[in-house]
Amino acid sequence: MQIEPTQVVARFEICRSGFIAADGKVGAELPAFARERATLVALYRSMVLTRAFDAKAVALQRTGRLGTYASSLGQEAVAVGLAHPMTPEDVLLPSFREHGSQLMRGVSMKELFLYWGGDERGNDFAGPRRDFPVCIPIGSHAPHAAGVALALKLRGEGGAAVAVFGDGATSKGDVYEAMNLAGAWQLPLVFVVNDNQWAISVPRAAQTAAETLAQKAIAAGFEGLQVDGNDVVAVAHAVGEALRKARSGGGPTLVEALTYRLADHTTVDDASRYRDDAEVAGHWKEEPVARLRAHLVAEHGWTKDEEEALIEACAAEVEAGSEAYLAQPPEPPEAIFDHLHAELPTALAGQRSRMLEEAAR
Repeated sequence: MQIEPTQVVARFEICRSGFIAADGKVGAELPAFARERATLVALYRSMVLTRAFDAKAVALQRTGRLGTYASSLGQEAVAVGLAHPMTPEDVLLPSFREHGSQLMRGVSMKELFLYWGGDERGNDFAGPRRDFPVCIPIGSHAPHAAGVALALKLRGEGGAAVAVFGDGATSKGDVYEAMNLAGAWQLPLVFVVNDNQWAISVPRAAQTAAETLAQKAIAAGFEGLQVDGNDVVAVAHAVGEALRKARSGGGPTLVEALTYRLADHTTVDDASRYRDDAEVAGHWKEEPVARLRAHLVAEHGWTKDEEEALIEACAAEVEAGSEAYLAQPPEPPEAIFDHLHAELPTALAGQRSRMLEEAAR
């Protein structure tokens, strides 16, 4: 059935932005911060450090010294780009591939390794005290982000919440509900979709019929836009503008960062069972670290000596974080009971006592 319209009541469009192409060349006028060598080097260092941390985490898991781990290989520009414009007054609500964001926010490598090693002390950040811990359930932290943003608005603190999740999460009710509330109440909230094309083994095309994920913001009554998620400048610029709008009372924004998951979903996944090697190889040509390095070499005289010194410094920092994690004595067995309730229920108190009795034998 086709109904002839009598009038057009609304029109929408989704814009996409990007500045640095896959070969490192500039394709559009750079924002002011991206013309400064020192800023670009700092962004590059954060991405290299994130990748070194990632490789070490996988190695620790493969040797039985870390739990199941979600790699961020190839998605460093999203994590680093979104954290770059954030301030201490903002609140980060990460999903499970934002290691680079957390490092930039001040979470230590030891804390990150502890978390992925199954030790909850890794979530007790010494640095960004208001940032949320890693969220493993898909999209369940989006309503939390709306609550954080509402609190920031009511208190007049001036900051904004930044919630990060993957493409699959945008098909979840939690995310729709949070977006609807954020739009209706004009909350200072930035949604960042780390669109890596795969929700575990499900390709994006099988998750949604929407042409873009950014357009899902339109239904909630606020702006959605798409950026090249392998271009750290594009991510930082888009999130920076969205944060400025949110902090000044302009309401929420959804930023869809198009990237690609070069690794398995986690260390217990085998992506070769559902993904073609040729597809992955094609996306290696667009990966963000090599892209920014090519730009630095061509436009800012980045040298081989600088590159080698940076890699050596990042490797040493990761090794120090790993050693600190491995040297951390484990928590006592009763710790599993001691942080669940203010007052332990009778049944659990009995379990705790029996466990301690058995441990003492």
